[in-house]
Amino acid sequence: MAQLITLALLVIGAIILYRRFVTDAEKLSAKSKRQEKERQTGATGTLVKDPTTGEYRVKREDEV
Repeated sequence: MAQLITLALLVIGAIILYRRFVTDAEKLSAKSKRQEKERQTGATGTLVKDPTTGEYRVKREDEV
């Protein structure tokens, strides 16, 4: 019985690690695509509008 519980915990841990890996890979892919598009257009960043002030600013890397 203890072996079954250990195996189940290992499987659950592997699933969690796999999901984290996939999420990180998707973020890296999106960042790479964004940087490639900026390189092609010659832009130095992406501007986003602040809804409260109405001012534009350069989008930070941790924003989605």
